[in-house]
Amino acid sequence: MSDTPFGFGLPPEEPENGDEGKKKGPAGGGQGGDPFGFGGLPGGADNPFAAMFGSLNPTDLGAAFQQLGQMLSYEGGPVNWDMAKQIARQTVAQGTSDGTKDASVGPAERSAVQEAVRLADLWLDGATSLPSGANTSVAWSRAEWVEATLPAWQQLVDPVAERVGAAMGDVLPEEMQAMAGPLIGMMRSMGGAMFGQQIGQAVGTLAGEVVGSTDIGLPLGPAGKAALLPLNVEAFGKDLGVAKDEVRLYLALREAAHQRLFTHVPWLRSHLFGAVEGYARGIKVDTSKLEDAVGQLDPSNPEQLQEALQQGMFQPEDTPEQKAALARLETALALVEGWVDAVVHEAAKARLTSAGALRETLRRRRASGGPAEQTFATLIGLELRPRRLRDASRLWASLTDARGMDGRDALWEHPDMLPTATDLDDPDGFVHREHLDFSELDKMLGEAAGNQDRPKGAGPDTDGADDEDDTDK
Repeated sequence: MSDTPFGFGLPPEEPENGDEGKKKGPAGGGQGGDPFGFGGLPGGADNPFAAMFGSLNPTDLGAAFQQLGQMLSYEGGPVNWDMAKQIARQTVAQGTSDGTKDASVGPAERSAVQEAVRLADLWLDGATSLPSGANTSVAWSRAEWVEATLPAWQQLVDPVAERVGAAMGDVLPEEMQAMAGPLIGMMRSMGGAMFGQQIGQAVGTLAGEVVGSTDIGLPLGPAGKAALLPLNVEAFGKDLGVAKDEVRLYLALREAAHQRLFTHVPWLRSHLFGAVEGYARGIKVDTSKLEDAVGQLDPSNPEQLQEALQQGMFQPEDTPEQKAALARLETALALVEGWVDAVVHEAAKARLTSAGALRETLRRRRASGGPAEQTFATLIGLELRPRRLRDASRLWASLTDARGMDGRDALWEHPDMLPTATDLDDPDGFVHREHLDFSELDKMLGEAAGNQDRPKGAGPDTDGADDEDDTDK
């Protein structure tokens, strides 16, 4: 590791190599008169401020100073969420790659979404025992989606970002850490800004792809609020050859089904976010990449800030605990998405002629993930994709056939009752085994209750009728 972490050279009065160091430049620093590592920037190495800002016009110069000020003055948590929100809104305003710009949702679109969610809830009543979970239904613009989902992204990203914050201090040599408090604080502020830039970029890009508040299998929006994005719904169905009303209704079914699950399975939200946090605890930070990212930071180049972390610096530890955490998370996501897939298909197959085609389109969409989801995978070392969606859907369908709607949905009463990753390999085996286990348990409980009613010292209960006779005697 370099003796000058993050590209910071020694001050002029302490050259790296005595008199030789003084000959390297007028300022005498180990970086050739560029103590902050900006020597390679346009504008000349002898004047770091000219290097940073000399080539900018007054408007860009003001923006660069403002951005640098935000980076260095931030004193909040591990991610500068104010900056993340600002960048996300800017990304949304720029529009998507196909040239579609965000727009306010009109009354007609809001009414169409409300009607679709209302009808979807009626259809779902016959496909699941869980009651409606949507207290309200809303139609969001992309910007409104950003505002509504940022609190959930904070829960997802902060655990990983906290590890980076600690790593930014760890990359300093131990003998320097005691005297480098202000420096560490500045580096953490810069790290929070870098995360804010990248998260904002990813959230803003994702806002141009999602169709509702539950696209990634996690409850990103406020509880009990079913949401669709009319602009993105239209883009989703553009080349499918399916009527716009059918596309909207099918997506409303999925959104309403997610809301039922997250509302009436009270432990599920914390279970999913806890699984993400558990996985994050086992991620290790590549400090060499972190050092390079901060050391090469150029405040006059906002794009570099957005690209600084894209190469990824997070690697899951190769331990049994981390592998188990990943398996729990992937299984939980698959079970949620598989249940929604099975329930929505049951509700739509006899009513929508395009149900099968829309189902397959969404399965492939979730399996591949969009550009923004891939960005999150690089940024926090985690892919929020249900790798075993089809297996989970088959399992829920088998449970429906074997136990009916009520028996299937009863498994959501407690996390320990849910299928495991192994069960996804053999859905029929899980259904059969669970039936045996429940019958054996009922038998054991019945025997225990019968024995408690028998007089002390009596023999085993072998014939209920004889017991009644004995008791009568």
